Amino acid sequence: MKTVESVTEGHPDKVCDQIADAILDAYLVRDPASRVAVEVFGSHGVLMIGGEVTSAAEVDPAQIAAKVYKEIGYGDELEIFTNIDEQSPDIAKGVDTGGAGDQGIMYGYATAETPEFLPAPVVLAHRLAWGLADLRRNHPDLSWLRPDGKTQVTMDQGRVASVVVSTQHREDMQLAEVRRLVMKHLVEPVIGTGDYEVFVNQTGSFIRGGFQADTGLTGRKIMVDTYGGLIPHGGGAFSGKDPTKVDRSGAYMARFAAKNIVANGLAKNCLVSVAYVIGREEPVMLKAVSSDGRDLSAGLREKFDFRPRAIIERLGLRRPVYRATAAYGHFGRDGFPWEHIALD
Repeated sequence: MKTVESVTEGHPDKVCDQIADAILDAYLVRDPASRVAVEVFGSHGVLMIGGEVTSAAEVDPAQIAAKVYKEIGYGDELEIFTNIDEQSPDIAKGVDTGGAGDQGIMYGYATAETPEFLPAPVVLAHRLAWGLADLRRNHPDLSWLRPDGKTQVTMDQGRVASVVVSTQHREDMQLAEVRRLVMKHLVEPVIGTGDYEVFVNQTGSFIRGGFQADTGLTGRKIMVDTYGGLIPHGGGAFSGKDPTKVDRSGAYMARFAAKNIVANGLAKNCLVSVAYVIGREEPVMLKAVSSDGRDLSAGLREKFDFRPRAIIERLGLRRPVYRATAAYGHFGRDGFPWEHIALD
């Protein structure tokens, strides 16, 4: 059995991820060489933005945060504090020479199981979460939906066994009606009809959401960002980090390599593992394997250059593409350069 969860863009952790990546994008628009490491914390009407930035650009992180918060769908005002300093020169001297911005291990994975080259429960959990936001914005019968929400899918032997949907809603909505409409407009269109359990708002109501109900923090949904916990996650979180941070660029390149290996018929699935030392260009580990234990590493370094500068150049990572990654997963979606199939 495999279980995977996703969350909507209005989940407090994902609000923080989107704000961090919107700030990163704003710096990259004005100065593509910006070095950015931004963290965001939100709690009960207060938002804190901290981190390190070295850039020729000037942006207003508080203004960006307020704009993103409104765009997600929240109407309350936040008290916003910022505390941002320059990147440590001890880190910069390693990155300036083309080396990795930190040590760490990154993983990339792909499988021929779905057109997205992701495990089926990952795809379905994200479709349900994205569907909640789409229905909230575009379906007149579901305007009572509110931004915060979570989804979960359990599969057994390739069959959906259970579906969980928790969605914030308007106060006057009755539970029976919430469940009926979510089943009709979300679960059945995404999952189909069948013999599976469905759990919708199991506590009975979900009226308070976002920062009014819970704290949020960047990097606290790394399994939602990647492969649902079905493969390892190393290094660190993605959001708020420019591509000199191999936590992000190394993981993107590992996915790019794994997907191209599978898409070109070399294996039905592939796990790429890479590890770095701070300040060093070449990774200290790079390997690829399939789930049956077959070594796919031959020629990996020749076909895929994992030096940080080479990754940035090949995938075009100095562009402002990051806010779009910060909800509904970083992989399996059209338009991201690391999802491109490049090999013959």
